[in-house]
Amino acid sequence: MRLVHLDLKGAAPRVSYLEQVFPLLSQLGANGILIEYEDMFPFKGELEILKSPYAYSEEDIEQIQQLAELHKLQVVPLVQTFGHVEFILKHEKYQHLREVERFPNSFNPHVPDTLALLKSILSQVIEKHRHSAWIHIGADEVFHLGEGMDSKNWMSHNKGDTGTMYLKHIKEVLGFIAAQYGGLRALMWDDMLRKISVGALQGERTGMAAVAPEPAVLAAPVRMAVLAGVVPGARQELVPGPAGTWVSGEHEEPQAPSCCWHRYDHYSVLCELLPVGIPSLAVCLQTLVNGGFTEETKRKVLDTLGFQSMQLEQSTCEGRGLFPGAEIYHMVEQVHGHLKESILKALDEERSWTPRSPPIRLHEDWESFVRDLRAHLERVYFPDTVEEWMEENVNPYLDQLRDLVRDYR
Repeated sequence: MRLVHLDLKGAAPRVSYLEQVFPLLSQLGANGILIEYEDMFPFKGELEILKSPYAYSEEDIEQIQQLAELHKLQVVPLVQTFGHVEFILKHEKYQHLREVERFPNSFNPHVPDTLALLKSILSQVIEKHRHSAWIHIGADEVFHLGEGMDSKNWMSHNKGDTGTMYLKHIKEVLGFIAAQYGGLRALMWDDMLRKISVGALQGERTGMAAVAPEPAVLAAPVRMAVLAGVVPGARQELVPGPAGTWVSGEHEEPQAPSCCWHRYDHYSVLCELLPVGIPSLAVCLQTLVNGGFTEETKRKVLDTLGFQSMQLEQSTCEGRGLFPGAEIYHMVEQVHGHLKESILKALDEERSWTPRSPPIRLHEDWESFVRDLRAHLERVYFPDTVEEWMEENVNPYLDQLRDLVRDYR
């Protein structure tokens, strides 16, 4: 499985953009899409509070799956079931389910309402993905696990540690999936499992059953999905090795996926936009497909994306680019490479004692550029993403130039 992880907790693209991107991903070697909806899922009933104002509709979810099927991409929905649940626990309604009251990132596994809520969330997502053979339960980076009073009491009374507590919760989640959706196979991230001793894992009857109550529930052995990521360098995961083992990406470089998120968590600023990451994603996918980044692999990437050349060390591509969102790729490059530098230079010159003409032309050029950039972004993203990206990357500098020109006038 070569899955591309669509991390929708920030910069969720419009379905019309996914319609353009899916055939490209298939062409580059992906055969599946791992979709982490978070607040972009159209939750109903009591869960409606979790929805973003720009959440996909039920029709959108169906269209995404039809587009994926059309391009031979299997869809794997991802529902976080332990950590990374800020989008749930930030709400006052669910505040009592936090492991530690101050932090909304991890569930308290000892409160019965936690599992009840997870069953509702999983059910709504799975019901809208009845053709999916897999469900990903997340379960990575459960920060502050064991720090809450309920957890401390549990460990004290049961002579347990955070590892056994973690496995207990995961088994309950997988037990629900097995009972309600027999035949559905589960994936999970492996970072928390790595901290648990082999003896403890064997004691929990993992092995082929992989902490699931039924051997058929999980792929054997349990292991992380192999992901082609968006931008290199954000973080290394482990890639699955021979049966029953994990192989570190650091030692198996040709197969090591690189990951980057639209946000590192629900409260963080945006990291990267999908169109900007597509060249890197293409390199990752083709490297996975071919077992290494050969000259032939490089040529395939260049031809597919419409570039003349690329320098991996500098993370640059030369040429117009013909992939969906190539205009955004180049314009973001301009913002990061020139906007800040040119405006700060103009401000420095203005502060000098030498009389100079006001930077009217510079201001007009950047205002025109930003109008074009905004138009391109709005075709791919919802208004909240556009505003946030501009506020983070453009306005801090352009606003200073606007003020300077206003003062001159």
